[in-house]
Amino acid sequence: MLENKVIVVTGAANGIGKSIAELFRAEKAHVIGLDIERVDIEGVEYRQCDVSNFQEVERVFSSISEDHGAIHALINNAGISEFKSIWEVDEQEWDRVLDTNLKSVFICSREAARYMTEDVRSIVNMASTRAFMSEPNTETYSASKGGIYALTHSLAATLSERGIRVNAIAPGWIHTGSEELRKIDHEQHWSGRVGKGDDIARACLFLTDPRNSFITGECIKIDGGMTHKMIYEH
Repeated sequence: MLENKVIVVTGAANGIGKSIAELFRAEKAHVIGLDIERVDIEGVEYRQCDVSNFQEVERVFSSISEDHGAIHALINNAGISEFKSIWEVDEQEWDRVLDTNLKSVFICSREAARYMTEDVRSIVNMASTRAFMSEPNTETYSASKGGIYALTHSLAATLSERGIRVNAIAPGWIHTGSEELRKIDHEQHWSGRVGKGDDIARACLFLTDPRNSFITGECIKIDGGMTHKMIYEH
């Protein structure tokens, strides 16, 4: 289905983005990973880009089109998280998180959409369950992910005129590091385990599949049931 299709993945060097890039590559797509850090995945083309910078994004997507023609799908995965006391967040920190997580989704989606002239034509944005539920001192991250949730259905409306579908995924706890998890970490999920990068990658593949063209403007929570879990102290 995706053989030789041009799929752009932002934040592809590590974590969930790396899992996404690897899965699409396994499906024989031509994957282009955008990141500040080098993307070191066999068969994945790397292009350095600060996705929070309008000029860099415009340049990179123009060059991708020049080299490969149409862009078929975009996975907006790039993001950073910084949790600290609301009383300690300064303007620079606020701007860095919002620019990296939210502004990048707008500008990457707009520039990719310019070159989505063939089949597939799908954008998937990485939101978070923190767009819907919170812990203390997560304001910058929650604001950015809530913005992605709203931006997704707004882009879906606007880009429908070009036949482009736009959806989002809201991951819960996805373990991408090497630290060992505790038994309780897994057991507190209805699924019986903490999530993995592959869980999110497969959802990106599902939303990109043209056979699922009736799905647009949607945000799918993938969190082992935690968003719906009622938690009381007993």
